[in-house]
Order: sequence, then C-alpha cells, then structure tokens
Amino acid sequence: MSVGIKPVDERVLIEPMEEEERNVGGIIIPDTATKERPQMGKVIALGDDVPKKEGGKKLSEIVKVGDKVIYAKYGGTEVKHGDVEYLLVSRNDVLAVVTE
Repeated sequence: MSVGIKPVDERVLIEPMEEEERNVGGIIIPDTATKERPQMGKVIALGDDVPKKEGGKKLSEIVKVGDKVIYAKYGGTEVKHGDVEYLLVSRNDVLAVVTE
C-alpha cells in the first residue's frame, strides 16, 4: 500500500486506530467524553533500514508494514495526506508490536 509518504531515517508512518465506542450498562458514552489520542495503529511505511547501533536490530527486523503497534502517547508528528491522518514517529516511539 503506497500513500505517497516515505519516512526518512529511522521513522515509521502509522495510521492511528480509533478506539471503539464504549457501552456502559446499555448507555453509549459519546466519543467526546472519553476520547483520548489513540496509542495503537497500523504501520503503513518504514524509513531507512539501518541498525540502531552496532550489533542492534534493523528497523525491518522490529516492525513491518501491516503490523499493529503501540506507540508513545505524545510521540510523533501528525501528518494529513488526502483525507487520512497519519502519525510519523521515530523508531524509539514504537513501544510494542501487538500479536493476536
């Protein structure tokens, strides 16, 4: 999937995943009451594939396009391309890969 944005250096382009609407006791809580910045998203593109340090893992050995990841809450830069909003984060802001 190509979106026309290619991260540089050791950055990762993520499409944030919105949290599902919460239902408490049959009452739907509006998004505005509980909505925080998402911390989970799908990897759309990767930057340069170099090891973080000598003997370290390459970026592609940690995450790959299509992975669902958890990233730092206030990390990254918001980028809008077309109608879609993305987040551009450094490899250090990717905290975990979600496996299901």
